[in-house]
Amino acid sequence: MSLFKTVPPNVVQSIRAFRVTDLQAEAQRLGQHFLYAYCAEATTKQQVLGKIANAFHFPKHFGKNFDALHDCLTDLAHKAGPQPGFIVVIEQLPNTQKFDKEARETLLDVFRDSADFWADKKVAFRVFYSFQ
Repeated sequence: MSLFKTVPPNVVQSIRAFRVTDLQAEAQRLGQHFLYAYCAEATTKQQVLGKIANAFHFPKHFGKNFDALHDCLTDLAHKAGPQPGFIVVIEQLPNTQKFDKEARETLLDVFRDSADFWADKKVAFRVFYSFQ
């Protein structure tokens, strides 16, 4: 039985009832990429993007800005060849002066845009996040 019976193939949502280990196991079962970033120690946009870039193995030249994040999640992955799908988990996004509600929403919008990009290509792109 699929863990994602009620989860659309292209979505960005709170992790809520899901456990990271279950999401990782489901990615393996489905043969999809599992991308995981833990951001609890980050306090700025640069640090959050750095944690994501390191965890997702982005190229060294990654620009640590939202446009570069979008490019890495979409064009770079698309150009690498056919993709089996993605399950992305970003845990403990900070709530700090230098990474506030607006920054969190912008980050999630980048992931939403990426989900739309992959939906157009009929590739699953599910993102689960949590806040500190």
